[in-house]
Amino acid sequence: MTAVHFSKDHEYLRAEGDVAVIGVSDYAQAQLGDIVFVELPAIGKHVKKGEALAVIESVKAASEVYSPVSGEVVAVNDDLASAPATVNEDPMSKGWLVKLRLADAGELASLMDQSAYDAFVKTL
Repeated sequence: MTAVHFSKDHEYLRAEGDVAVIGVSDYAQAQLGDIVFVELPAIGKHVKKGEALAVIESVKAASEVYSPVSGEVVAVNDDLASAPATVNEDPMSKGWLVKLRLADAGELASLMDQSAYDAFVKTL
C-alpha cells in the first residue's frame, strides 16, 4: 500500500511515483462540516509548499487548503464541482482534490506519517 503523509494543516498526500494525490484528512472534513463548494486550481499551475492550493466552502466557513509540497498541478477532481460532499463522504479516496507533479520529493520528509498525525490530532 502507498504511504500516506500528512501536514499540520490537515492535508494528506499520497505519492504515486512522481505525482502526489492531495486532499484533506478525515479530521479536517469533520471540522469543516457539510461541504457545499470546492474551488480547485487550474491544471498547469505551479505551487510552492505552504501556498494556498484550493478553497473548500462548508456551511460553517470557507477554508484554504495549503499545498504540503511544491509542484505542478497535473489533475483536479472535476467530480467535486457537482458533488462537493464527496470530500465529507470519502476524503481519503474519492474526495481527493488535486494531483501535483512533485518538484522536490525531499519535501515529503517534512510531513507526518499516519501514526504521527494521529498523535498530533489527539493534542488538538
